[in-house]
Amino acid sequence: MRILITGADGQLGRDLVDALAGRVPLGGTRCRLWPSDGPLPGNTHEVLATDIGNMPVDNRAAVQHVMHSFGPDVVLHAGALTAVDACESEIDLAYAVNAVGTRNVAEAATALGAHLVYVSTDYVFDGTSPRPYNEWDAPNPQSVYGASKLGGERECPPGSTIVRTSWVCGAHGKNMVKTALRLAEGDGILRFVNDQHGSPTFTADLAPALITLGLDRRPGLFHVTNGGATTWWGFVRAVVEAVGDDPERVLPITTAEYPLPAPRPANSVLDNMALRLSGLPALPDWQDGLTRLVTALQGQEAPT
Repeated sequence: MRILITGADGQLGRDLVDALAGRVPLGGTRCRLWPSDGPLPGNTHEVLATDIGNMPVDNRAAVQHVMHSFGPDVVLHAGALTAVDACESEIDLAYAVNAVGTRNVAEAATALGAHLVYVSTDYVFDGTSPRPYNEWDAPNPQSVYGASKLGGERECPPGSTIVRTSWVCGAHGKNMVKTALRLAEGDGILRFVNDQHGSPTFTADLAPALITLGLDRRPGLFHVTNGGATTWWGFVRAVVEAVGDDPERVLPITTAEYPLPAPRPANSVLDNMALRLSGLPALPDWQDGLTRLVTALQGQEAPT
């Protein structure tokens, strides 16, 4: 089987490449292809990793050329413009990459009969729900990023897999875990918002789930996050504590005290209902993923 990955240079894309090559991210047993609970042998599939350098998704001609030359059976579309605040001022670029880019990938995938897996976001919701959002709740994005990613969802052809996830962190690229670790190296007080709720999700767990959904050609919408929920304040406290520092250094503030260009959902906790009702295994709790990631980033052997 031939598998094409977009956004392969990003934090999720790099773990997708590793998982397909048989390299278990972070070395933990939790990071294996499920439901078979074993890493995918590297010689089973032929993988083409693409990113802006060799297949910018907003360039239809480039997408057509690369995808028709390779002829994928499955497309894992992780490529996106994820700079949430930058999207507020770069509106055309956000839609060009996230919506029209997905249209281009979907068009080529349809022509080739390839199964498309599209990675979407919790930002498609407005964050006002008093409970976790399930797959059948109505989207109502409040930011350009969220609206452009919802636009990408609507470009996916029938039978595609759409996976919404949230608060993504991994060993590669920029994320909150790395930011918290960097800030914790200083001596000062750290302040993070305590009125935004979500589910931290780790690429070492998310990547194998995406691969399985793609290989199974599972149609429809899935929420896929690590288990449990917290706030950014609670999450950073856990990061600081994981490296043996004092979590009391981390103080709570409100969103109003730390304004940003793009509005953030107050509640972006996703209920993984479609996974559960399909009988598919849940990802481990976010604390489990955090322990493995922090250990790996410290250059130690990850626990199994």
